[in-house]
Amino acid sequence: MNQLESWLTRLSDLVWGPHLLILLIGTGIFLTFRLGFIQVTRLGFGLKEAFIPKRQSGAEAEKRKRQRGDISHFQALMTALAATVGTGNMVGVATAIVLGGPGAIVWMWLSGFIGMATKYAEAILAVKYRTVDERGEVAGGPMYYLEHGLKKRWLGMTFALFAA
Repeated sequence: MNQLESWLTRLSDLVWGPHLLILLIGTGIFLTFRLGFIQVTRLGFGLKEAFIPKRQSGAEAEKRKRQRGDISHFQALMTALAATVGTGNMVGVATAIVLGGPGAIVWMWLSGFIGMATKYAEAILAVKYRTVDERGEVAGGPMYYLEHGLKKRWLGMTFALFAA
């Protein structure tokens, strides 16, 4: 048992080191510039789509009710937030402030801003490479865009295995 624990500790140290932090922040910075600071330039559009209901004619509203599986922009936003923000995030913020002081808030804002571009890219890939089965149910996520986008089935399977 000690050998397994030792092996897992070494693996954890290898994966969750400073290089991963640099990779994540570097990816966010790259995407921020590559996407033209999408966090700022499309903020108004995103807020409008999420919180201002669209006016639809009677026929459009009726058609929307009959469409199976469609959700509103607001529902999609809330689902994405529910999947992203959890108890660990809230406790992590409190812990960072207690241990790092109020300056930790600035770094959380900065990393959150940079992380928005990464989250946007992840969502776009998930929508682009999602699949619809014969029952009309939608499935997507990292394993699908790794398999279909990169054409690496083994990578998608590996992600699914480790994420399960």
